[in-house]
Amino acid sequence: MVARMMSRVAPQGVLKSRRFRDYLFMTVGILITAWGLDAFLIPNKLVAGGVSGLSTVLYYTLQDKGLTVPVGVMMLAMNLVLLVVAVSFKGWRYGAKTIYGMVALSVAVDGLAPFTPHLASHDPLLAVLYGGVVTGIGMGLVFKARGNTGGTDIVAQLLADRSNFGVGQMMLAADASVTLVAALKFGPDLALYGAVAVVIMGRVIDLVQEGLSVEKVAYIISEHSDRIADAILHELGRGATGLSSRGMYSGEAREMIFTVVSRRELDALKALVHAVDPGAFMIISDIHEALGEGFKENGV
Repeated sequence: MVARMMSRVAPQGVLKSRRFRDYLFMTVGILITAWGLDAFLIPNKLVAGGVSGLSTVLYYTLQDKGLTVPVGVMMLAMNLVLLVVAVSFKGWRYGAKTIYGMVALSVAVDGLAPFTPHLASHDPLLAVLYGGVVTGIGMGLVFKARGNTGGTDIVAQLLADRSNFGVGQMMLAADASVTLVAALKFGPDLALYGAVAVVIMGRVIDLVQEGLSVEKVAYIISEHSDRIADAILHELGRGATGLSSRGMYSGEAREMIFTVVSRRELDALKALVHAVDPGAFMIISDIHEALGEGFKENGV
């Protein structure tokens, strides 16, 4: 009876902990993103795609006409319109995280703006580099928490459903369209700087989500696979898995060893394999994350 009660309670506790962690990551990521926009991109008229970029263009367009509408307010208005359109076409598939991300980012952009210094105002290259990195870190944390802030994500999903292109291609097209609008308003030079910011942001987002490549995976094919596996297990202290394989030229069946080691253990693995079988064939590649025994804890 007690075991059954624990099995029912534990998943709920895990889900609550995961939900708290997700919203914490989203909040921190949104604050970092908003600070990056306010410090580097918006004041320097750099448009890094998305709703924030389009809002930046509109902000300066209206300012030229004597009207001042905060960027965050325009972001929220655009996102709400997109959300209504998305719900009408696809139903209520956008949950609390999306709404929270939309509202929180808009509020954070306007809330932090009065207290955020305008940095790299005389060097657009520095503004692009640092703006892309900072906003990329922030959005990476948001995506790591399985959240989003609306914008081009919603547009891309709607367009992808009505074309032969994928969501990623549609997002690229949407960001390119915003960059074109920025070129018409701010000129081609600033628009091109903004496009560089999009690329940097994307790479940093990938890095935050996938992590630094600190582990290596090795595939080893040898006639002495048993001896190599034994050495990996007992001398290197790492696990190894035997995979059935067959040479397509020779037709011979051989066992291929699969193992994961840290970067500092790579030279030891090479020396170990060479000592057992100098003619062994070994493939080594990067992995971004290893979860489980001997590596990072496999959390939820």
